[in-house]
Amino acid sequence: MKRLSIFLCLALFSLAFGIQAANADGLDAFKSKEGTISIAGGTAHIPVMKDAAKAIMSANPAIRITIAGGGSGVGIQKVGEGLVNIGNSGRKASEAEVSKYGLVMFPFAVDGVATVIHADNPVQALTGDQVRAIFAGEITNWKEVGGNDGAINVYARDESSGTRAVYWKKLLNKGTVVASANVVPSNGAMKLAVSKDPNAIGYVSIGHLDGSVKAPDLDGVQVNQEAAKSGQYPVVRKLYMNTKGEPEGIVKSFVEYITGPDCVEFIKAAGYIPF
Repeated sequence: MKRLSIFLCLALFSLAFGIQAANADGLDAFKSKEGTISIAGGTAHIPVMKDAAKAIMSANPAIRITIAGGGSGVGIQKVGEGLVNIGNSGRKASEAEVSKYGLVMFPFAVDGVATVIHADNPVQALTGDQVRAIFAGEITNWKEVGGNDGAINVYARDESSGTRAVYWKKLLNKGTVVASANVVPSNGAMKLAVSKDPNAIGYVSIGHLDGSVKAPDLDGVQVNQEAAKSGQYPVVRKLYMNTKGEPEGIVKSFVEYITGPDCVEFIKAAGYIPF
């Protein structure tokens, strides 16, 4: 009987401890805490970061969270130099970056990068070879790929962009991009530019796709997150948060919140696949 009583006591203690631990998850982790979290880098991350920050700051006004873009390279550099608490990137930090800055990476979502054209462009599908030839300046008129007679205007991102890094590596095969390409600073800017230019071609995170631009099929595959998740669509990447060393305090709580179950809906709402 005595052994049974001890067992029951231990079971009740474990249950109580488990409930306490569960309650410490999610927004409860920020309860009675204060401070500032600064975030910069990948622009694809911003919708998820904003939704999470809004939920946290609404539940706890003593916490302030600032979010800026700049691209993956900027995010990695700023967190590495101690200028922000979290540097977002749409690519995995290189071994040199990890070694130089002591970075710790936290993937939280999977995303695809889609070729986009103007919504009224009659082209419905492209092959990988056609896309590579267009970006290299070897195909210069839409009529060469089944479109209207009109010069193709290429839009690209600068070298700090994680979106560019993935598209250039996985679709353009690290090939040449025509020097006359119009360079834009973010996924949002790319979508806006392509939506306003009937002869444009560019690329954005699949999470940014909407009716303002068209993502033509690639090599016979419809471009969407389901195809990216299944592996049918090959131009995919992970979205990372990076910290300088292991995060602590409310920064640690923020990382755990983003990678935990409470943010799954935020990630899905932004058009991404939770990691």
